[in-house]
Amino acid sequence: MSLHSKIPENMFEFSQYLGFLLFLTILTIGFWLMFFLVGFVSYWVTGASWEMIKEKRAKKKAEQAI
Repeated sequence: MSLHSKIPENMFEFSQYLGFLLFLTILTIGFWLMFFLVGFVSYWVTGASWEMIKEKRAKKKAEQAI
């Protein structure tokens, strides 16, 4: 028995290869979309919270001035 006879000629068919590439593409797109959305949502929540704090401070100042 030689080593060459144990190695299969075609390990995967072309359709399996395309399916694997499609899976990797969707996985990569999903990862970067999640990465973008996490950054965007945290930026949005931080900005909204900061604006709410500034409004409350302005309201307190306005009430104290009266």
